[in-house]
Amino acid sequence: MWNKLIRNVIIIRKMSKQGGKKSKKTQNVVVDVNNTITGPVTVSKDGSILIKIQAKPGAKNNGITDISEEAVGVAISAPPVQGEANTELVKYLASVLGLKKSDVSLDRGSKGRQKVITATGITVDQALERFRKEIGN
Repeated sequence: MWNKLIRNVIIIRKMSKQGGKKSKKTQNVVVDVNNTITGPVTVSKDGSILIKIQAKPGAKNNGITDISEEAVGVAISAPPVQGEANTELVKYLASVLGLKKSDVSLDRGSKGRQKVITATGITVDQALERFRKEIGN
């Protein structure tokens, strides 16, 4: 096994074992040193932030329900029909984060409850602070 640091990325090479003997097969595991932020809000390569969302459509009111290591829980009042909940989610998150609607977009998860939202013009700390304030309201 060897580790190598190249441009802020650690490549870990592991030799696999077969029946107690070392095989010639190797497995490389890449770990990004700069991307040490864990949790529901991270920074993408282009500098925008990525927000992992656990959507809960069909609620009475829009609101942030919880913040966990996996995702930010968001209740959305729109039904999950023809993208209405996705549109409402983007609009609601833009208002919570204090951004223009054009600065917030759905990156992944248009048909599921687990979504990834991209936002520009805000830092990870600012986003988490605004989510926590919204939970307190």
